[in-house]
Amino acid sequence: MYDFHTHSFLSDGVLSPIELIRRAWFRGYQVMAITDHVGLGNLEYVLKILERDCKAASSRWDILALPGVELTHIPKEDIDQVATEAKALGARVVVVHGETIVEPVEPGTNHMAVSSTSVDILAHPGLVSVEDAHLALQQGVYLEISGRRGHSLTNGHVAKVAREVGCGLVLDSDAHEPEDLLTLELAEKIALGAGFTREEAHTLLETYPQKLLAKLGINI
Repeated sequence: MYDFHTHSFLSDGVLSPIELIRRAWFRGYQVMAITDHVGLGNLEYVLKILERDCKAASSRWDILALPGVELTHIPKEDIDQVATEAKALGARVVVVHGETIVEPVEPGTNHMAVSSTSVDILAHPGLVSVEDAHLALQQGVYLEISGRRGHSLTNGHVAKVAREVGCGLVLDSDAHEPEDLLTLELAEKIALGAGFTREEAHTLLETYPQKLLAKLGINI
């Protein structure tokens, strides 16, 4: 199991970072990122704590836990700046809160996210355009298939656009509570429900995460 989008109580999750990692390990996770919601004001504070807990967990348990952030509802013009600063402060994974259809995300957020070389994943990108998917492919930004209620409503559209363009994809839980963490069986069902074939689901759940890790300079 790979999951690059989860939340602790440092933002709107319910578990401490270390407990979130432990419960993910128990579910069979091999690699996870904790990507709490940030803006400029809490960026350094969140990453300082996540770095320490992820390092401790990874050294003691058979799981790779990565400190990250989700840039959430920030002005679209600031996305590249904040993403770049997050990387400088130690974020291994930078996620941008995309234009999900169930929240009032600023139009243009998707485009600015996939334009940034410091962004790794555009989360729940809603009705993402083919043009932005092409840009994501060029920049190496992965689009997300979401396991979260509401955000998952456009999984089929994201899958269709990504298939047409050939851009990278990851399936993430966007977990806020322990019950949100995925199992391999559930992840496969989410993939099939989004219209992937079983062969495509294997690529989504195994090949693409490994390619993302390679892009991040991480060998497991």
